[in-house]
Amino acid sequence: MKYLFYICFLGLFIYSCSSTRDRNLGSNDTINDTVRISNDSLEYEILIIDPGFSYFLNAVARPEGYHSLSYLESKNRFLVNDYNQRVRMPQQYDPQIYEMEINYDPNIDYGYEVNYKLYNYFVFLSRKYNQRFSVPTRL
Repeated sequence: MKYLFYICFLGLFIYSCSSTRDRNLGSNDTINDTVRISNDSLEYEILIIDPGFSYFLNAVARPEGYHSLSYLESKNRFLVNDYNQRVRMPQQYDPQIYEMEINYDPNIDYGYEVNYKLYNYFVFLSRKYNQRFSVPTRL
């Protein structure tokens, strides 16, 4: 009887381990991989259609609340500036990566969610395409 319990337990353990191989957590499918950043009261919208960003935002990025709003705003100010400079130089930077300028006004209060997603898009962009942005380490 004692051995029957161990055999059942071992069988259950093996079964539970094998069920994880069918998961596709790091899928690069573009289906439902669009992240929308918007604020209806300010009448703007950003759509990020970059395979893997949605997964990055949900599984890899630091959770919301980790960074303060002032930290995110400061970083985004420099990151957007650097990004827009690269958009203007397609002969030097890949126009497939840097397609359109981002209109980010540091005098507008976009709120935490927008700054959080925008900052994490730059983190994702730097990791995925091995890009380095010129952001000061101390703000």
